[in-house]
Amino acid sequence: MPGSRRQMLKQSAVGFGYLALASMLSGESLQAAAGPRASSDSMTHFPARAKRVIFLFMKGGPSQVDTFDYKPKLQADTGKELPFDKPRVQFAPTGNLLASPWKFKQYGESGKHVSELFPHVAECVDDICFLNSCHGTNPAHGGAALKLHTGSDNFVRPSMGAWVNYGLGSENNNLPGFITICPTLAHGGVKNWSSAFLPAACAGTPLGNASLSSEEARVQFIENLKLSRKSQRVQLDMIRQMNQDLLNRTGPESALEARTASFELAFRMQSEMPDAVDLTQESAATHHLYGLDETETADFGRQCLMARRFCERGVRFVQITHSNTRVQWDQHGELRKEHPINAKEVDKPISGLLKDLKQRGLLEDTLVVWGGEFGRTPTVQGGGNDGRDHNPEGFTMWMAGGGVKPGISYGATDDYGFYAVENKVHVHDMHATLLHLMGLDHLKLTYRYAGRDFRLTDVAGNVVHDIIA
Repeated sequence: MPGSRRQMLKQSAVGFGYLALASMLSGESLQAAAGPRASSDSMTHFPARAKRVIFLFMKGGPSQVDTFDYKPKLQADTGKELPFDKPRVQFAPTGNLLASPWKFKQYGESGKHVSELFPHVAECVDDICFLNSCHGTNPAHGGAALKLHTGSDNFVRPSMGAWVNYGLGSENNNLPGFITICPTLAHGGVKNWSSAFLPAACAGTPLGNASLSSEEARVQFIENLKLSRKSQRVQLDMIRQMNQDLLNRTGPESALEARTASFELAFRMQSEMPDAVDLTQESAATHHLYGLDETETADFGRQCLMARRFCERGVRFVQITHSNTRVQWDQHGELRKEHPINAKEVDKPISGLLKDLKQRGLLEDTLVVWGGEFGRTPTVQGGGNDGRDHNPEGFTMWMAGGGVKPGISYGATDDYGFYAVENKVHVHDMHATLLHLMGLDHLKLTYRYAGRDFRLTDVAGNVVHDIIA
């Protein structure tokens, strides 16, 4: 039977071809076999302001002009034509200006205007840094979601959680460094939390998915009902030795090495993961704070509370996704009916998370990031004067804790909220800033693949130093 290419190279020309191949692969193999780097302050490029990240992903695109970007001129000129050109590339045609149906009010010492859709988050504005001038490049969900998560809207690239995990590793060897709770399986799906060409151990570990309730979000087969811990240890040692014998014969193989590492992590997780997701250990007051005792907020509240518990246990990057399969943040129509449903489901849980992190002393070194893949147009779409189209030209994201300045609004869109015009923050800039706060230089956090050094920000990105405390 024909042998493999490795065998051919090993057996022909006195093995010199195989030696050349081994030399070329050795750098990448050793790097891949290592997986996420060991957790240590020495792994950072400079002192970190944040030790961990919680990313609150609002799938579908919340409307900035209906939430955190108050535009009096939009309210005054509703029904009129937009007085400047719309983007050359649009997802769909839109009509005239549409005022926000919701009232805005100023909150906190910062006096930040917040829509009545977010009364609980409004109580936390003095702990939040609002980025009102975010912009991207893609008006479609798939491309924009990939851009937000991986820095690329048309190639398979490692996710930002995978980059953080690769750069810093987990603070807890018994839990993954990157966990994603109830992630969406649409618009990029697993690519949004994958490791791509980074070591497989850097990828996000999913708990459930968007089609399941967070109550069902568990790691499958976390308990082995057939083998004792001692028997499992003997079995894993045997598998590891068999794999090592194979590697000694065939040479480095990152996929096999990553699989062996995943077996070991799964074994260790059995002792700690059940405790991490056991919310019955929390008090009734904590359940109320996150909204677990209310039907509308219980699902996302559980995600937020699990995120806090994972962060306490040393998980480096936790993503939680609001992706109501019935009503996403994607109101091309029925804006007045469906945006309040979405906001109601997340408002109290997010406020509870921020308050809980703060009272536990975790907010100062936990970076909380909120946002969707893009915003919405200030112009109307659909019949009934009740919808907004996708808008990557200008939208709002926010950060809290982890070394950012609290109680400020950075950047601005135009008078109607269509384009970012002042202190613009591109998605690459957001990524560069996130890494900087974690003590990582986005220009130095690279991985050589296919003959090129890749990074999360590709060939762009600037740290937004003005928002760093």
